[in-house]
Amino acid sequence: MTQPRESSNPSSVEQPRAQAYPNPDESEDLSRSTTPVLVVTPHPDDAESGAGATIVKWAAQGRRIVLVVCTNGDKGSSDPEMTSPKLAAIREEEQREAAGVLGVSEVVFLRHTDQHLKDTYELREQISREIRRHMPHTVLTIDPNRPYIRHEDHYVCGRVTLNCVFPYARDRMAFPEHIEEGLEPHKVREVYLWGSLDPDTFLDVTDTFDAKLDALSRHRSQVGQGWELREVRARTRYAEVGKRIGATYAEAFKRIEIF
Repeated sequence: MTQPRESSNPSSVEQPRAQAYPNPDESEDLSRSTTPVLVVTPHPDDAESGAGATIVKWAAQGRRIVLVVCTNGDKGSSDPEMTSPKLAAIREEEQREAAGVLGVSEVVFLRHTDQHLKDTYELREQISREIRRHMPHTVLTIDPNRPYIRHEDHYVCGRVTLNCVFPYARDRMAFPEHIEEGLEPHKVREVYLWGSLDPDTFLDVTDTFDAKLDALSRHRSQVGQGWELREVRARTRYAEVGKRIGATYAEAFKRIEIF
């Protein structure tokens, strides 16, 4: 199992536009297939749950995957004997292990407190920094637009990541300290959002679905109890998505192309 590297820490307006691709695999540009990907996730385990099989698929194509984990997940336990510092350490180790299964090259832990993620200058700077540092063609994150009941960390992660893609990481005068450090502005070409209520892109992940489940199972503090039922439900859910494109399993996304 490959162990990922870890780290801690223009005048005209261009409008992002969403386009529907029922199955981009059928006409995928080979020149794109090895370009870098930046995954930005609210908590340890969210990326595996929402897009794990796609991450494995892209890594197998030779794409360099960097995973940015916004919070430390230190509230995700009902064990009365657990403490937040202990849980944060456990979840970080679980994320490293899962990242190795996914084929992730590097994990960046921002270590914000679980349930306290806010749209701040600090978070915008951190995510923009990773975009400029890794220069991804594709950014993969959670859709922030789910109505009614939602985890605030999920909303903030998705919304701030989209704002960093456009315009912060692109605009030279945003975060001038980056320029002083040699980090140039970068223009992301596409965004994939998992968890969308209005997906338009469906990827066949039949060959990588077992690896997704393997990676998710490494988050034992979250899924250790009742794993068998969780696995059955996951297979049923993603098999239903697969029917959209005639695949055994598929993952669904909202895809936004940046012009």
